Amino acid sequence: MKKVLLALFAVLVVASCAFAEWKPTTTVSIIVPAGAGGNTDLSARVFAQYAKELSGCDFIVVNANGAAGSIAADQVRASAPDGHTFLYGHNLVNVANVAGITDYNYTAFKLGPTFAKDPAQQFYVNPKKYKNLEEFIKAAKEKPGELVACTEVGAYTYYEILKFQELAGIELDLVDYGSNSDKIVGMLSGQVDMMPGAYINCKDYLESGQFVALGVPSAERYELIKDIPTFKEQGIDLVYPDCDFSFYFPKETPDEVIAWYENIVQEMEKNPECLEAIRKVEMMPYYLSAADSEKHDAEYFNTFKTIADQLAK
Repeated sequence: MKKVLLALFAVLVVASCAFAEWKPTTTVSIIVPAGAGGNTDLSARVFAQYAKELSGCDFIVVNANGAAGSIAADQVRASAPDGHTFLYGHNLVNVANVAGITDYNYTAFKLGPTFAKDPAQQFYVNPKKYKNLEEFIKAAKEKPGELVACTEVGAYTYYEILKFQELAGIELDLVDYGSNSDKIVGMLSGQVDMMPGAYINCKDYLESGQFVALGVPSAERYELIKDIPTFKEQGIDLVYPDCDFSFYFPKETPDEVIAWYENIVQEMEKNPECLEAIRKVEMMPYYLSAADSEKHDAEYFNTFKTIADQLAK
């Protein structure tokens, strides 16, 4: 028995030392498939700040927007699998594959942990045109194909709006409208009828009365957006994948690298200041292990593919 215990102890010591041996040796590039200022960018910067405080290592956020996230994803896939470059984001690699933009999905990467969550993007309208969901749907049915909804074809919100159209029994004019700021200008000017958006981008306009939220496609209300009704509450059974912000590493990244990132995210989410920093960018702290992150990506990919296949019939 004593020999067994000593052998087990030796294994644990070796495993502990192996984990302790790896840590970043140069600046880590966090590749963000979005421009500066949005929730993806801001939450990545929260991670960079607190990861540096905990580890003493340097992290830099690199914005690589465009092509439904594939520019950033391709950059990471071509990087050395040494833990010094990873993609930070949600769902985009899966949606881009379903849309035919890329020939790969989440399985082309090695999943790391999940750091934060944002509710599925809500739909917003200008209250000068529509007061609520009922008014919007009524107008859309009276003018089929004429009301403008801004999105990015082949991206996360594209399939969200397509599913909404199907369930609501309406047809909208889906238009690529540029950046979030472009979409907001279009909304305020009345050129856009409906905008899907993250809460952080729309909160101020919602509070000032310039936007009205039609609803959120989640199974239940989140505390973060507790005043916004779900579509299910309003009779439309639309539940869409949330935005789980995960780390995607080059496929051959060693397990000890993933373990280091899992450990540091867990430590960060014990820090009240870090948790508050995540909430300040209108997101929710949300840890998943690498294995659970991969399971979620598999589920999300299947959801997007099912929607695309159903709408293609």
